[in-house]
Amino acid sequence: MSTSPAPGFGRAKKALGQHFLHESAYIDRIIDAVAPRPDDRVVEIGPGQGALTLPLLRRHGALTVIEFDRDLIAPLTHAASTVGALEIIHRDVLEVDFTALAGGGPRLRLVGNLPYNISSPILFHALEHAGAITDMHFMLQKEVVERMAAPPGSKTYGRLSVMLQASCIVVPLFTVPPGAFRPPPKVDSAVVRLAPKPPGETGIDDPARFAAVVRAAFGQRRKTLRNALSGLCDEATISAAGIDPQSRAEQLPVQDFIRLANTPSAA
Repeated sequence: MSTSPAPGFGRAKKALGQHFLHESAYIDRIIDAVAPRPDDRVVEIGPGQGALTLPLLRRHGALTVIEFDRDLIAPLTHAASTVGALEIIHRDVLEVDFTALAGGGPRLRLVGNLPYNISSPILFHALEHAGAITDMHFMLQKEVVERMAAPPGSKTYGRLSVMLQASCIVVPLFTVPPGAFRPPPKVDSAVVRLAPKPPGETGIDDPARFAAVVRAAFGQRRKTLRNALSGLCDEATISAAGIDPQSRAEQLPVQDFIRLANTPSAA
């Protein structure tokens, strides 16, 4: 069953990568996956025309949303006025400090149909604030979700896979076809759940160094680790971490990257 947007909403803006969900069956599945509890602080990224916003408000009673498109603010406010307490933050989500937003209250539960053109930057931005986040339920391109959950050795295993799996439990939930959106995208979408691990359980000593090692390792996939990491780790350091310097990044499990980043330089 398709749902129509509330009055006052304009057309999707191609420049902002907007594809608005309208199929109620998939909306219900996402809300059921989130299953908000009474004391949760739920924050939706990119509410668009309110397809998830209004059902979440009906289920939970209160919601914070982050919306960049100024033209959506007034219709969202109007549509939610008789449904629940809606707080709208009119900003670029990449500029929102999730840690400050959580403040001294409960950790955030993030939800969103992410704009495809900036989904990876949003994921990395959320990772920077993982300590303030309980979980995330996002809709993205199916291809991106496959990369997020990819195992080592697969063609889709890369920087995104390692960074997310090192810090989160990644669980792909279900696929959503193009026809569930207005306008329909040219690719399938998928919903994924990310549950950040407690900082003390990741095993990462220095997050900045870990990120740098992973970025360099996958910067030129054809290179061996000895060559790809020449500016960060010498061959002796790679060997000291129990890793063959002739290996390539896509062959290494996440734990190997963590051990490598934690290994002091042998130089």
